[in-house]
Amino acid sequence: MRLVMNEPVATMDRPYARRWWALLVLCLSLLIIVMANTALTVAAPDMTRDLGLSSADLQWVIDGYTVPYAALMLLLGAIGDKYSRRGALILGLFVFGGGAVAGSLVDSSTGVIAARAVMGVGAAMIMPATLSLLAATFPRAERAKAIVLWTATAGLAIAAGPLVAGALLRGHGWASTFLINVPIAAVAIVGALILVPPSKAGHQHRIDYVGGLLSVVWVGALVYMIIEGPHFGWGVKAIGAAVVAGVALVAFVLWELRHPRPVLDVRRFAHRGFAGANLAVALFFLAVFGAFYYLTQHLQFVLGYDAWETGVRMLPLAGAVFVGSALTGYLTPRLGMRVTVTAGMVGGTAALALLTRVDAGSAYGDFVLPLVVLGLAIGLALSPCTDAIMGAFPESELGVGGAVNDTSLELGGSLGIALLGSVLAGSYSSHLADATSGSKLPGDALSTAQDSVGAGYAVAQQIGVQAHRLAERAAGATDPQQAAQLKAQAGQLRDGARQMTEAVGSSFADAVAHTSVVGAVILGVGTVLVGVLLPRKGKAVTEAEEPSARDLVDAGKS
Repeated sequence: MRLVMNEPVATMDRPYARRWWALLVLCLSLLIIVMANTALTVAAPDMTRDLGLSSADLQWVIDGYTVPYAALMLLLGAIGDKYSRRGALILGLFVFGGGAVAGSLVDSSTGVIAARAVMGVGAAMIMPATLSLLAATFPRAERAKAIVLWTATAGLAIAAGPLVAGALLRGHGWASTFLINVPIAAVAIVGALILVPPSKAGHQHRIDYVGGLLSVVWVGALVYMIIEGPHFGWGVKAIGAAVVAGVALVAFVLWELRHPRPVLDVRRFAHRGFAGANLAVALFFLAVFGAFYYLTQHLQFVLGYDAWETGVRMLPLAGAVFVGSALTGYLTPRLGMRVTVTAGMVGGTAALALLTRVDAGSAYGDFVLPLVVLGLAIGLALSPCTDAIMGAFPESELGVGGAVNDTSLELGGSLGIALLGSVLAGSYSSHLADATSGSKLPGDALSTAQDSVGAGYAVAQQIGVQAHRLAERAAGATDPQQAAQLKAQAGQLRDGARQMTEAVGSSFADAVAHTSVVGAVILGVGTVLVGVLLPRKGKAVTEAEEPSARDLVDAGKS
């Protein structure tokens, strides 16, 4: 057995024998770049405490990964197509692993944000490479099954991130959540060298770098605006980013329409099926990432589970993704993608609708059914969409196809966290103000508690500490009158702490219900649009340009 696979996949006269082992490497690579975000959600409290992060710092620790990740995928996908898809995967894993090591060693917010940005650059190489290598390695008859497993891995990573991070945080600091990526990346690099065949486009055309750079500008500016506006206000930065995104997008479209070899043929979006598949991916991850954002907070803060326990309780979603993926692998060839995708989106809408019933008395059992339904919906809908998007691109543009799919995913996820997160914050603040109206708590305490559910419980805890200290002073007072006065004050503060704790929990539960209404409406309207756009069974999403015989001979030499 050869230690390194050197024969390009496109020159083989039969399907690559170790393609399922290669898929394992690609799924492992996908696993860590999705887990990089979901694991951070449970490590954030420890990181905030150790590094003294402000809310703005914490937001950019999370989103410093997202901006380069989303912005660079299209250009890096095209570069991988031209030079080496496997090379892009391996280089991306090195960059990602290096960023993870740096993230574990730094001791400042700036350092963590910079490390996360480096990881985002690595992820932008890895993500489109996994899909392009999958499509190049598997024959068309098996590609849909392989994409089902790829999608199921993404669903597993959503739940595995908090689970792994929670286990590590029980005995180690937040730096361990960065370091867990390093051995996995190392295994993936070795696996890629041994099991993944080389692949690249057969043509030698020059890359459309102008179009690629314009895509970096408009996607990066759009993601920055999505993050900046809802969280930090629609000031000069957010409005400026919106203007830059709009101008760069128009310039990108005009340039691509006139370029003989565009980095992305934007005419593809005129095909209803292709546009519908991308819209479905974006809307689904808007709902999934948005719901994940507030569900993990509810489980940790309101229901009191630690990071590990939260991860365990998200497992029904991951398991349901695998079941949904198996179902779509059986149903889509028989019923067509329009049926399975719209059914999945209806299921996602139903899951969010079930979350509108959350209230102050809700226990974990009330979340199990929505998690299962959401997981089934993800499995049903996303694999056919990804398969359709990849099938719309010729063999020479598989990296670009993967980048388009992944950019839709990342834009949807960013918008979901920003939009639904903003609705959640506004609703929580409003409900808390109503719940504490008429209380005798200090105004600055109420203002601080309205910032977030974590801040609300911290305020309640501080009030409780103050009550305990007053009670101790009352017990040690020699003057009966002073003792009685201190005891009365301590009792008032205890009542205030109890009232604040109850108000924070009920207000956040109400905010979850209200935000779920908004999410369900968005996904429901999107379901109708996607159902109209997607083709009937047996009709192609779009006509992909077939590679020439020469392309097939030359493709993959690296």
